[in-house]
Amino acid sequence: MRIKLAGGAALGVAAMMVLSSCGSESGSAGDQKASEGGQVTLKMVAADYGDGPGKPNSGETFWKGVTDEFTKANPNIKVDVQVINWNDIDKQVATMVQNGQVPDILQTGDYSGFVKDGLLYKADEVLSPNVSGDLLQKFAEFGKVDGTAYGIPFVSSARALFYNKDLFTKAGVAEPPKTWDELKAAAEKLKKAGVSQPFGLPLGQEEAQGESFLWMLGNGGGYKDASGKWAINSPQNVETFTYLKGLVDAGLTTPNPGTKDRKTVWEDFGAGKVGMVNGGPMSIPIFDAAGLKDKYGVAPIPGKSGPLDTTLGVMDWIMAFNKNGHAAEIKKFFDFFYTGSAAQKISDTYKLLPVTTSGVQKLSSDEKLKPFLDGLPNASFYPFQDPKWAEVNPAIKQTIGGAVKDDPAKVLGELQKTADAS
Repeated sequence: MRIKLAGGAALGVAAMMVLSSCGSESGSAGDQKASEGGQVTLKMVAADYGDGPGKPNSGETFWKGVTDEFTKANPNIKVDVQVINWNDIDKQVATMVQNGQVPDILQTGDYSGFVKDGLLYKADEVLSPNVSGDLLQKFAEFGKVDGTAYGIPFVSSARALFYNKDLFTKAGVAEPPKTWDELKAAAEKLKKAGVSQPFGLPLGQEEAQGESFLWMLGNGGGYKDASGKWAINSPQNVETFTYLKGLVDAGLTTPNPGTKDRKTVWEDFGAGKVGMVNGGPMSIPIFDAAGLKDKYGVAPIPGKSGPLDTTLGVMDWIMAFNKNGHAAEIKKFFDFFYTGSAAQKISDTYKLLPVTTSGVQKLSSDEKLKPFLDGLPNASFYPFQDPKWAEVNPAIKQTIGGAVKDDPAKVLGELQKTADAS
């Protein structure tokens, strides 16, 4: 799982880039302990949340500001950050590890594989108790393997309903819908008013698993049931997609939702073609840039009987490798990041959400972020801790969009077979 401004990450191959950007200085633990005048250099690899390495709003710019401020307060510790785009980071880090060029700190979308190989510090070895205690508990729990925390939540995101205020006024819709019946009634009014896509429904391969999960949650469903068994074709989920199919058949959604990715639908919303759409904080810059600033509202996602009291929770991770030592210096850096202004800055810069109780409280006065923040403590997550998810997730992305075109029970039943297969 990883949060991105433009959709899911894909793996890229760039081993030579790894070697050229890391250089020989990261080739041994002795070199990692390099110091001039007692200064320790921490090597950090981070994913880019901005426009891309070298661009004005890149992660390089963000991290330089953070590390310069940290070194000013801690002159004996320098943090050397290499920022890699999301398409390449997993493959490049894997190559680094294989070549023995292990960073001290890694910020990316997953941590579990490194735990299996014994490469990471336990979280309590590099986090102060006050920082650990401030992390949102439900998020921190997902950083544990066999009851021990290794992955440290870094930033998060959530989902809520965006609606175009001008289109609502034009269609005579007084307020955002709270239930599915209200959503359908609002969509019908929007269609009658000439809106081409009353509800934006991206069920293409970019993030079909996320859009589907939101709708399942609205009917008490999900990918698994309360006992932890796969329940993709549960009666609740079949009912959910039957409802969605009704919206599609009535022309109340994006045409051919199974072929549309969220980025396309978000751009259509920004262009004023869509009345309502599910989105995240990272949608806000897209909508604002398109000229919709202050012309849209944000509300909890409607469920069958009322607004969701949860949301789709997604998060990225930061972790510390144990090969080179430096636990004390890493702890100082983590304390600086989580208790100072850095965590706030990444939220402000990229419209991502904090993973600490104090961070949520600081942003609670932001009306556009409030629906996302309210859902975070009770967020729901993909079953990514189940190894089977690595197989089920791609199958969902590829086929679940067909459930609003063909027989929902049949499409979800085939996905259930994938999940149940040994």
